[in-house]
Amino acid sequence: MEAVVNDLVSHNIQNRTAAVIENGSWAATSGGLIREKLGKCRDMRILDKTVSIKSSLKAEQLREIDELADAIAATFAESVAAQSKTQAVPELIDPMTMFKLSYGLFVLTTKDGGKDNGCIINTAIQIADNPRRISIAVNKANHSCSTLMKTGEFNVSILAESAPFRIFEQFGFHSGRDKDKFEGCGYSDRAANGIRYLPEFTNGVICGKVKDAYDYGSHMLFIADITQAFVISREPSVTYQYYFDHIKPKPQPPKEHKEGYVCKICGYIYEGSPLPDDFICPLCKHGPADFGKLS
Repeated sequence: MEAVVNDLVSHNIQNRTAAVIENGSWAATSGGLIREKLGKCRDMRILDKTVSIKSSLKAEQLREIDELADAIAATFAESVAAQSKTQAVPELIDPMTMFKLSYGLFVLTTKDGGKDNGCIINTAIQIADNPRRISIAVNKANHSCSTLMKTGEFNVSILAESAPFRIFEQFGFHSGRDKDKFEGCGYSDRAANGIRYLPEFTNGVICGKVKDAYDYGSHMLFIADITQAFVISREPSVTYQYYFDHIKPKPQPPKEHKEGYVCKICGYIYEGSPLPDDFICPLCKHGPADFGKLS
């Protein structure tokens, strides 16, 4: 037993609960030495309940063994209860959903009272596993950003490669301030938080509750606890490159020369001149500095 205890201590076991059964003619002394050695390890909890066997186990001591087992079992219940206070219910979160994240495109959905809203974002990253947390960046020009600042809850629908261009038009080309982003969509699915998500053209959904928010100029960075996550399909996620190569329509040359500006980031064309100083590209949210004149 001494060798076993010394080996545990040398491996610096941590965050454990131990119970001691003393045995032998020097039972009390041996039990004290075990407690002393294990007490050197970090975050060790040694139960007060002890069974002392002087020579052999007596029939009347069987009850003491059962009580010690009950005391050990109770620590598991305490651990689960403590964890449930700080984390979402484990079965609500499928960890495989995290593997769907990429540097791609996502639909962020929010809800303020009875009004649902959504927009396209390009940054959603898992930043921690315990507790499970995600970060998202949202352009402050989006109505969803102000809604999220107010409500603190959101869903991220991870777009799959099957997503048609109309999804990007639906959630990226219009403001939720004056348009119902879900008009005519044909579905009304909601996650456990009551916020809508996209059940089609997506491979997973992540629900978050904001813990911190940071202002980084054009965008707000939100850090959130993951409250629910589930996989919808095994289809690959849309990356920026896939979007440009396979989804976004290629710019068609104008039939006649027109004055205008083209976005150097995504190819969006603004017809007319001059380009307003406060113009924001409806697709990629970049400003006038990233536009050039049509040749």
